[in-house]
Amino acid sequence: MAQVKLVIFDYSGTLSLGATLFARPDFLMKQIKGSGLMDMGIKSPETFWGEIVGPTWLEGSTTSAGYKKVIRDRIIATLYQNMSFVPCTRISDAASSFVDSYLSHSHIDRRWRHILYTLQNHPSVKVIIATDHYAEATGYIIRFLYELQIQAVAAKDAFANPAFTEIVVACSADLGVHKDDYRFWEMLKTGLNLGGIRRVVLIDDFGCNEQRGNSYGDREKVEQREIDTVKLLQEVFSAQVQAVPFRIGNDNREDAFGELIQRTSETIDRYLHAKDDG
Repeated sequence: MAQVKLVIFDYSGTLSLGATLFARPDFLMKQIKGSGLMDMGIKSPETFWGEIVGPTWLEGSTTSAGYKKVIRDRIIATLYQNMSFVPCTRISDAASSFVDSYLSHSHIDRRWRHILYTLQNHPSVKVIIATDHYAEATGYIIRFLYELQIQAVAAKDAFANPAFTEIVVACSADLGVHKDDYRFWEMLKTGLNLGGIRRVVLIDDFGCNEQRGNSYGDREKVEQREIDTVKLLQEVFSAQVQAVPFRIGNDNREDAFGELIQRTSETIDRYLHAKDDG
């Protein structure tokens, strides 16, 4: 059966609650201290977001450099001069420890497993996990899916064999551009032979679930990001696009997140049973 339906999942803040919880100020600082980054001059969340993540985000999320390298290089370039002599290897070790902890905490919530498994085995559906993320994230996401007994493949590997039925992990660091760039989706459309897609459903928090301090989650940007993303997908795929906002809001209870996953899964299930006459 031809693939005529496309389901797109965002990752951080949608499939992964852990990625959002990790960024809570108290927990973030605990990880920064435990990794040794506090000794490197990162004394507050404001320093972390404003002096480390913000200035390195473009390079880190659109190249193969990786999160560990951009943290290390940024510390050496901006904070190193304010410290007593610290070996570069110690900076590298601290950056590696922090990134490994961050990515390990950014696992996929197990309550997504049922709908992901259903989607993976639906003959008319292609599933893409699309994320603006660092290069190291791709392997972690594929591993997390494997632990849920979900088969997945990196986008560039899928391009070599578009007939693969696995879920495709499309990371901005692998494709060289962010999700808000036309080229991101055009590469996926061409590389995965998705010219026949008639309907698209997008499950995304549009940055709403990001922690305060991360500029990507500024509330005034979220609504416009949703509008722009839907328009972009319509232009690329010439298809009907349904956005399913995945927004936690101010309710951070664990059961509230589970209820949101359940409601979203039911919405996706209704989409799967809709007629393919878009």
